This record gives sequence, structure tokens and C-alpha cells, in this order.
Amino acid sequence: MSEAQRADGLPPGVQLSELPSGIRVVTEAVPSVRSVALGFWVRVGSRDERADRAGVCHFLEHLLFKGTKRYSAVEIAQIFDGLGASVNAATGKESTHLYARFLDAHTERAFDLMGEMLLGPSYPEIDSEREVVLEEIAMYEDEPQDRVHDVLGEAVFGSHPLGRRVLGSSEVIASIPVPEIDAFHRGHYVAPSIVVGAAGHLEHDRIVELAERNVAPPAADPQSGPNGSRPTPEPRAMFRQKDTEQFHLCLGAPGLRRGDDRRFALGVLDAILGGSGSSRLFQEVREKRGLAYAVGSYTEQYDDCGMVAMYVGTREGNVAEACEIIGRELGSLRADGASPDELERAKEHVKGRMVLGLESTSARMSRIARAILYDLELLSLDEMLARVDAVTAEDVGELAREHYDPAHLSAACIGQSEESFRSALPLVSEALAAT
Repeated sequence: MSEAQRADGLPPGVQLSELPSGIRVVTEAVPSVRSVALGFWVRVGSRDERADRAGVCHFLEHLLFKGTKRYSAVEIAQIFDGLGASVNAATGKESTHLYARFLDAHTERAFDLMGEMLLGPSYPEIDSEREVVLEEIAMYEDEPQDRVHDVLGEAVFGSHPLGRRVLGSSEVIASIPVPEIDAFHRGHYVAPSIVVGAAGHLEHDRIVELAERNVAPPAADPQSGPNGSRPTPEPRAMFRQKDTEQFHLCLGAPGLRRGDDRRFALGVLDAILGGSGSSRLFQEVREKRGLAYAVGSYTEQYDDCGMVAMYVGTREGNVAEACEIIGRELGSLRADGASPDELERAKEHVKGRMVLGLESTSARMSRIARAILYDLELLSLDEMLARVDAVTAEDVGELAREHYDPAHLSAACIGQSEESFRSALPLVSEALAAT
């Protein structure tokens, strides 16, 4: 049956079911492999936390591994090791997920354990895990090249929850009591917010059967759903002083929401600007002038908004020149757009990343689960490649003018001297320098 003939609108190999509880189950069969990638996705992230409970979502994710009524933390680790499985979890600003990859023969055992971890944590080792998360936060504070991206989020989104880091605050982690963590779990880990995703050597009906048996949240009144308050970004310049060898500098502005059809054009634009080895920023800042080891650009998408961003790590004496180059390249993209060679190269780069990424069952599972979790159209690989091929120079130029306008840029920096940072800002944006 051709894709166009599919009444459900899903790509070939993908099946979707909704359980009576409201949990959705989406699978993609990959008969050529012997593994299964399984993920339990929950529509809750740091965006859904109160300011005085910043970090509870990430802390809860850690506690999923620390014990249930049937299994201790050590037993959980031993079982996964005995299955030869790779297991982990992650918290984002709008979702949390627990995931594993294992041999197809172990699907039932993995489902049983992961379902209990997701819905039945017993919090037996909470104090030791507090210390683990506090060490994670401390480690993060010592990595300015990572931390500066969260400073940029605060600069772009201000006091909105999207402007807070996922890790939260040490004060919350050190003091939040178990009843509040459990209440957060019971209020957000509810059936309508859960998607079970699986890809690999599997049968859809069997995955549905296992989900019905092993993923059954207790009846509860859900807390407020995803945070629907939309941020109102405004340009800001934020500096954090730290005794570092380099200045870690980010520039960013509001971008596209997750479901925007122009996201394919934005991916091409990002590859031209700084998201590839032949990109303008990589070539001009690093290859031609040797001003930085790490330089590039990236984008982030959320339910109702997004962010475009650039990063450079360089020594103090190079900050001004790096900013001048970034400002010049942004101006050139906005005024002149991309050349035909740049456009073609960037489109092939984006398509290559798509194809290579989806050769992993874990990536396939994540793609289909995220689409269902966020109520997005689930496109086939051919459809995604066609969307990229359809991107025009006019599309790229329009997005560059809209989202890389110097008047809308925010900046974040971690380094030794705020004066060196602020004196370089006019080379990118006079408006930003005045904030």
C-alpha cells in the first residue's frame, strides 16, 4: 500500500493506538534489526514548575532509578545489566522521558521494570540522590561553555519558566520534601500526558498489550497541563563573572515554534550560518582567523516559541574581533541572503543528518514519540527530505531578516571582564549595547 493510500496518515511501518486510559502507543517496525528501543515519554518539564520548585522535575527523573516497591536501586541496575540493555532518562523544558535499548527477546522484562520505575518510585534513597544532583549542578557551574547557554535562555525569555535552567536551583534540591515530589509525580505522570514509543524488531499489537499491562497510572486529577503562558521576549545582555581563560559568548533571539512549517528552512539557514563545517561563522571565525576552537549556531523549538542562537568561546583579546565578524555575517545574510552554492550545500547537509540519524532505532523511537507527544504531524523520511528540497533562497532570506535582526538579539557571556563583553556588543547590535 502506498503512503498516499494510508487512511491513518502515518508513514509506512508506523502504527498508533490509544489505550482506554488515554495513554498513546506509537511504534515503528524495523525488521532488519534484533534490538528494540523503548521510551516512556511524559509531557512535563521544567517549564511546568513553580519558580520556588525549580528543579523538581529533573530531580524526580533521577529518583525513578532509586527504587520501587519490588526493586532496589542496585537490583534495577543489575537487571538492566543482565539484559545487556542501555538505559537512561532525560528531562527537558517540556518533557521527561525514560528510555532503554535492548535485545528483542527481553522486551517483556524491560517493559515490566520500566513501567514500575516510571509510575511506582518509592523514594528510598532520596538524601543520597540529593547529593548526586547537587554535585551535578556544581559540575555544571564549573563548565562555562555549557552554562552560558542557560544564561542566554534567561536573557531571551527573562523570568518566564523557559528562561530557567532544567537543573533548577541547589536550594530547592537540598530542601524539597518527599511529599511534594510525590505530589508532583502523581499530578503530572498521568495517562493523557504519557506516550509509549518503540522502534525496532517488534509487533505493534504486542507493544500495546505490554503497555496496557505495565503502564497503568493510578486514577488522579491531573495538575495543570503544559504551561500555556507565552513568553514576551525582549533584548537583554547578561554577564556572569568567572575566572576563566576564555570568554564564552552567546547571542540569541526568538525563533520558531516546534510545529512551524518553516522549521525546515530554518534548519537550512542554521547550517549556512554556523551549523556546519563549511558555515560562515566556522570558516570566518575559526578557519580563516583562528579566533576560536568552538564556534557555531543552533536553534531550539518549544510548543509556542523558539530560539535562534550563536556561540563562540575565545580569549579576551579576540572578543571584539569575533563579535565584529558575527555582526558582519548576520548583516550579509540579512541583506544578500545565501548564494546558490551555500543553499545547495546546506540542504544536502541537513538531509544527510536526517538520514544518518534515523539509522538508529533510538532516534526513530524518539522521533515518533515526540511527534505524538507534541501533537505534531508525523512525516515520513521522504516527506521530510522533500520539505528540505523545497526550501528556497527567498525562504532563507526572509527568516534571516525576521529572526536575526540585531534589534531583537540578546547576549550572554561568562568571563573575567564585563567591560570587555559590553564594549564588543555594539559591533553586533547598537540596540543591544544600550540594554
